Amino acid sequence: MRITAGNLKGRKVNFKKVQKAAKKENALRPTSSKVRESIFNIIGALISDAQFIDLYAGTGAVGMEALSRGANAVFFVEADRKRTEQIEEMLKDCGYISRANIIRGEASAFIAKAVKEGLKFDIVFLDPPYHTGELEHILPQLSGGEMLNDNGIIIAEHLSKKKLPAEIGNFVQKKAYKYGDTMLTLYRKK
Repeated sequence: MRITAGNLKGRKVNFKKVQKAAKKENALRPTSSKVRESIFNIIGALISDAQFIDLYAGTGAVGMEALSRGANAVFFVEADRKRTEQIEEMLKDCGYISRANIIRGEASAFIAKAVKEGLKFDIVFLDPPYHTGELEHILPQLSGGEMLNDNGIIIAEHLSKKKLPAEIGNFVQKKAYKYGDTMLTLYRKK
């Protein structure tokens, strides 16, 4: 898997060691390069100098792509220790560690802490494991909008068979994009 554009274009993101060590139920399902490219086509110029969160970071490829394309800072939130260590190692190798915050922990705990501390972001990308109820749990937690700047967006990656609500709290669904069995759903503040 490679970064598709920006300063790191062509750089390899290698997670084979971590994937081999993972148990089957904890296996990675990295966002494909086609879907990653689509994410950043959707985001467009918003990525420039953005504060970006890669919730459920997994390989960290989406967050690294954000840095490569001009995000000011990226928060990588991942519960798995080996994955966070690998993300940190890759960020050091490519010289982006100073613009990254690697948080080892659950997404819901990070959101609660970010709201409490008054952290604000421009883009929240979330890609929880497809076959869990995590998406239904985390979207309502984001729905107050306290973490997002006024023009901020939420992009949720999920199974295309799963339809997300048209409205969640202070957010309204703007568009959904289908790529095979993957769907990207975009939310903005009302």
